[in-house]
Amino acid sequence: MVQRVCFVTIGATAAFDQLLTAVLTPDFLQALQALNYTTLSLQYGKNGAKILEEGETSAKADSYDIEITGFDFNRKGLGQEMWCCKAGEGRAEGVVISHAVFFFWKGSGSILDALRIEVPLIVVPNSSLLHNHQVELAEELARQGYVVHGRLNDLAAALTESEALRKKRQVWPLDNHGADPSGRGLAGVMDEEMGFYD
Repeated sequence: MVQRVCFVTIGATAAFDQLLTAVLTPDFLQALQALNYTTLSLQYGKNGAKILEEGETSAKADSYDIEITGFDFNRKGLGQEMWCCKAGEGRAEGVVISHAVFFFWKGSGSILDALRIEVPLIVVPNSSLLHNHQVELAEELARQGYVVHGRLNDLAAALTESEALRKKRQVWPLDNHGADPSGRGLAGVMDEEMGFYD
């Protein structure tokens, strides 16, 4: 059997229990199963173990044929988990679902890490954060064709959209390689988020 992994990360600092709960719903698990995913791997942070345990119990009771695994934090980063989403021997290409934070204390972030390994990425803003810039970031990256903007209330649809993104990314260069109509481009969005203004 060919393995296909959906890796979900909520980050290392702010809790995002709503994302964990959303990926353990019957709708999302059905969508994974319909798209031949075999594994749902969760980086659940310091408080998510109970949510994972409850989700595993529900998934077994509903007979989903998906292995659900998780861990709180990996001091070495999430590169290895993300690479499990990359196609390889005995593995079909999967997807990464990430909170919408571009940078964190090490100077990198989940979005950049997933973009580097070139697998489809669903970015889900955490709307409960103060001064939330995450929606803007997710919308801009999706508009430019880099990611799918995921919404907590319909992640199954985002998973389907990620399949379309996968097909689109197989054609290079991307359609957005020309002039950016906003004039900002990805670098402009990053500069603005970091507070670098001309």
